[in-house]
Amino acid sequence: MIDSLDDMLPLVDEAGHVTGAATRRECHGGSRWLHPVVHLHVFNAAGDVYLQKRPDWKDIQPGKWDTACGGHVDLGESVEQALRREVREELGITDYEPRRIAQYVYDSRRERELVFVHTAVYDQPIHPDATELAGGRFWSRTEIAENIGRGVFTPNFESEWRDIVLPAVDKP
Repeated sequence: MIDSLDDMLPLVDEAGHVTGAATRRECHGGSRWLHPVVHLHVFNAAGDVYLQKRPDWKDIQPGKWDTACGGHVDLGESVEQALRREVREELGITDYEPRRIAQYVYDSRRERELVFVHTAVYDQPIHPDATELAGGRFWSRTEIAENIGRGVFTPNFESEWRDIVLPAVDKP
């Protein structure tokens, strides 16, 4: 499966208000137009975190390990609707309780995303969709720490893990 570069995405301001629309191609083609995405970090009861392996056909960060689930908010869709759709499509999970822990602007040379970050605890089998992902598995915090900065993970995951997720889940 290949993402359609002609899919329409909403353009937003930093508060998340829709200001327009553009294609995925335009958003990922260096325009740096701000568009919303959702991320879900899935933990098991032992505190391990599930990561997906991005397929080699992805236009951004192919072949790297990334957040359990991530995807664009489609034009006309709410953040909550996008999260439920993406998690169902990518991981086959429908019975979970997401908790929003942050939103921030991710800025790279190629794109700008307004990222809505969520966590959930899930201890049932996860069945990654083979047309969307190249697999997935649970990683211990030690395994993640040993691989940070080695080109194993997407830069977005590394910064989000370090700056947002760990501080949020380590709160007493």
